This record gives sequence, C-alpha cells and structure tokens, in this order.
Amino acid sequence: MLHITTPFGRRSLTPAQVRAQANADGCPRETTVRKWTVLRDITEARSPLGLSAPSLAVLDALASFLPETALQIGEGPDLVVFPSNRALSLRTRGMAEATIRRHLAYLVEAGIVIRRDSPNGKRYCRRGPSGRVAQAYGFDLAPLVARAAEFARIAETMRAEAVALRVARERVTLLRRDCVKLIQALEAGEGASSVAEPLRGRYGVILGAVPLRPTRADLDWVAEALSALAADAGKLLLAHQKDMNSSGSADQNERHYQSSNPEPFSSEQASGNAGKAIAVPEPVSRVPAMIARAGQGSITEDLPTRTTYPLGLVLDACPDIREYARGNIGSWRELVDTVSLVRSMLGISAHAWDEAREVMGEEAAAVTVAAILQRAEQITSPGGYLRALVERKRRGEFSLGPVLQALNRAKLHAFARCRGA
Repeated sequence: MLHITTPFGRRSLTPAQVRAQANADGCPRETTVRKWTVLRDITEARSPLGLSAPSLAVLDALASFLPETALQIGEGPDLVVFPSNRALSLRTRGMAEATIRRHLAYLVEAGIVIRRDSPNGKRYCRRGPSGRVAQAYGFDLAPLVARAAEFARIAETMRAEAVALRVARERVTLLRRDCVKLIQALEAGEGASSVAEPLRGRYGVILGAVPLRPTRADLDWVAEALSALAADAGKLLLAHQKDMNSSGSADQNERHYQSSNPEPFSSEQASGNAGKAIAVPEPVSRVPAMIARAGQGSITEDLPTRTTYPLGLVLDACPDIREYARGNIGSWRELVDTVSLVRSMLGISAHAWDEAREVMGEEAAAVTVAAILQRAEQITSPGGYLRALVERKRRGEFSLGPVLQALNRAKLHAFARCRGA
C-alpha cells in the first residue's frame, strides 16, 4: 500500500511530489537500470524537464553516493542517500550550500528525487545488526529507475531534434556559400554586374530576416529562399556565359577581376595558395593592386575579418563558444568579449592574447581562439599553439579561411559517421 511521505517543516506537499512517489511505488521491483545511462539521458532531456546545469551537477553528486552502477528499487531504502550539504558541496566542486538547497528543491519539484525527511529534518540512517542500512532519511533516487524509460524517450527526441537542427544549419551554410559565389561570378562577368545587383539585394533581405537564435522552422524557410535564389543566379550565369564569345570569356585562360560593386560583400571565402586569385568584390581602384599582390599571400588579408568571414559562419564552425557567452552572441564585440573570458580557461596568457590581437587584429584573434576551443581535445597546449599561429601570421603563412573550412568539414564528416552508424 502506498504511503505518501510529507516534507519536514514549512515545506508543503505539492502535486509533483505526490506523482513522483506514486510512480516510484508503481514501478516493478525487478526493474534494473544503469545509473550513468539514466543520468546521461536526463542531461539530454534537461530542457523539457526544466533542469539547469547546476541542477544536473547536484543530481550527479547525489547519484555518486550510490556505490552501485545498476539501480533497482527493491524493498528497502537502498536508493536513499543522506549526504550533508557540506559533502554535496565538495562533490559539486565548491557549490554554495544555499545554491545546493535551491537546486535540490528544483529536483524534487521536477520529480527526479523524492524527499524522505526524518522527524527532525536531518539526513541520517539506521543500520541493522548486520551493518546493512535498515532505515534512511534523505533523498530517494527511485524516480531514476521508475522514469528511466520516459527519460530515454525524451532524450532520443532531443537528440533527433539536435541532429535535424545541425543538418538545417549546414544546409543554410552551403546555400549561403553557393549564393555568394554565384552572385560574385555574375559581378565578375563583363556586362553582367547590373543583373547581379537585384540578386545581391535579395540575398541581403533573406539574411536580414534571420533571427539571432533561429529555430529549425526559421532555418528551413531560409534554406528554401536561398535555394530559389541560387537557382535564379545559376540560370542567369549560364545564360550570360552562352552570350559571351570565346575571346571574351573570363574563365578560358585565367581568372578575371572586375567589379562594379562599390562596397565589400560578405561571403564565405577561404585563403588561396600562391598564384591563385579569388574574386572579391572591391572598389575598382583597389583591384589592380590586389592582383599585383596575389603572389605574395591571400587577397582576403586586406579585408576586415567581419567582411571576409560573416559572424554566422564563424559561429557555425565554432559552436562551442556560444556555451560561454553571457547571452546571445549577436555581434563581433560580444564574440571578442566572450573569447576574452574563455582564453584564461584554455590556459592562454594575457600576454599571448594581447600579442595575437596586435598581430592578427582583434576580430581575427577572437576567431582563432574560438577555433582552438572547438578543437580543445586535440590541442595539448592552446597557449603555445596560439603563439605558433601568431608567428605564422607574422610570416604571412596563416589565414582563417582554411581553419573554418576544416572545422566545417569535420562537422560534416562526424554527421555522416553518425548517420552511417
């Protein structure tokens, strides 16, 4: 028969606590789950469950007081833990006791743990003659067993949504690249710049409508709009090339530079090798000088980082930096401020950071550190790695384009492996 326990003191009994106890009582006693599998599923499902990262840290600390990895409700208080707030503080890496109490209340209200309060509100246990725990007062983790299947379903749904969102982001990134380069190809063609101007306007309108934190529906809409734009640009480019005679073709023998665009146009361009030229929309007066320097390094070195590599492209290639932002990263200033906080966590000294900003420029240095954070598992010494990149930049041997392309390729390969599995 179900006996609903009530909390000590002024705490009231809530419907969530009643449901949690009823679910635990109705769970078959032979049900066994793996502790860390359930905790991982809860982490994946934290948003629908209304849990934050500190709440998960407290839950992990509570679970660490259960020595077994296989959990079973059984008949006794085997799943009741009774650590003090001080012990919980040690296992949450110094979390304040007031914060621990607050997140314990969140876990109880979410139905993840059940309060089993003693007559005086203290947490302790009584042991039998054999030394086995006969009675315990503290936090009952039976809901981890009773709701394990529910947590697994929610986690699977969240994982599928995350994969779908990544696929949508990657599709938009590829379509942005296609649109930009098709429009640039039209602008570089003799007599076709006027045809490219409306397409460039459409491109700007589409990107301007994207919110700072787009949903999957937003990304699907943007992808459809960019797909239609790319199709229109491709048709115009093919028609223009058919009209051009062979002697006037810009692609027969070498790359042709021409642009009537008075301002730089944001694109996903990568640094080329020596001897290669990349068509970058620039004022006509700068084009001859850029061609003359083509053999000395990347053309994109003359452009501001924000012009050559849009912020959205950088954040798509380095998504981990978002987790350390105080809010949304909606501007280059916010990216630089976030990287300024992250660099100390990576072990990059203030001197190395200042030197990188001086040599690379503030925004390029921020993108470089964000890329280092994205590959933190493969880089043993981020500080030394940054200094090496700064020296390469001094020699004119470093560009951000290949770095961002490599990160994007790694994401695509990882996604392909997941789908293949």
